[in-house]
Amino acid sequence: MSPDVYSLSRELAEIARLVEDDDLETTLRRYIDRVARMVPGCDHVSITVAGTDGPELVAEATGYQLGNGGLDYSRLSGPILEALAHREPRRLTDTRTDRRWPVFSQQLAVTGLHSVLALPLAEGTEAPAVLTLFSGRADQFAGTSYDIVLLFALHAGVMFDNAKLYHDSQTLVGHLRTALRTRSTVGQAQGLVMQRNGYAAARAFDALKRASQDHNIKLRDLAKALVDGHEQHDLESRLGKFGLLDPV
Repeated sequence: MSPDVYSLSRELAEIARLVEDDDLETTLRRYIDRVARMVPGCDHVSITVAGTDGPELVAEATGYQLGNGGLDYSRLSGPILEALAHREPRRLTDTRTDRRWPVFSQQLAVTGLHSVLALPLAEGTEAPAVLTLFSGRADQFAGTSYDIVLLFALHAGVMFDNAKLYHDSQTLVGHLRTALRTRSTVGQAQGLVMQRNGYAAARAFDALKRASQDHNIKLRDLAKALVDGHEQHDLESRLGKFGLLDPV
């Protein structure tokens, strides 16, 4: 039975929403679980990418007991490989009658699956990726089922973009926090040099930069050493170590 419009809209909206602590693997898992649940007749679903030795599995979900030990994606070519190579949909209506990919059909038939739909995912992904749906019934992915799968495939682009944007922004926030901590520490060290040597702010900062270069140490590490020295009542020796003591 096809899902109603409200249920489908809700599921598509959920795909576009990335939960804060989700990594890409979790995001993919939630995505394919929704596909398997919402597409009529879907017994098995996977996402594969192009590997050096053929398709490589990155995520799968199934509600079907696969025969013969399941699917070996490294040996599956046929429609999946063509969808990866050409970025075009491929559909196999019945493994028992479709002769376009005889080896693939034979491999699939022994698992109990008989129809396949392979759809390329978003163009923006760095490596080609394909969403593949399998069914134990022949001629399953046509009409309404195909339309639903197409919507899910299109929304995968939003999912990947959101995942990349979120994790890129997390990296950026981390860099900004590090920069702020560094700035604060350098400012404290600058103040210590100003207080000890009676320097103006600009002169104290120049002295820190020069000491950083002369001793081949990063400015933030030098600043931290001075701040730690102050907290440990060892500032004089630290200043002397880095040539920052001005004779009184």
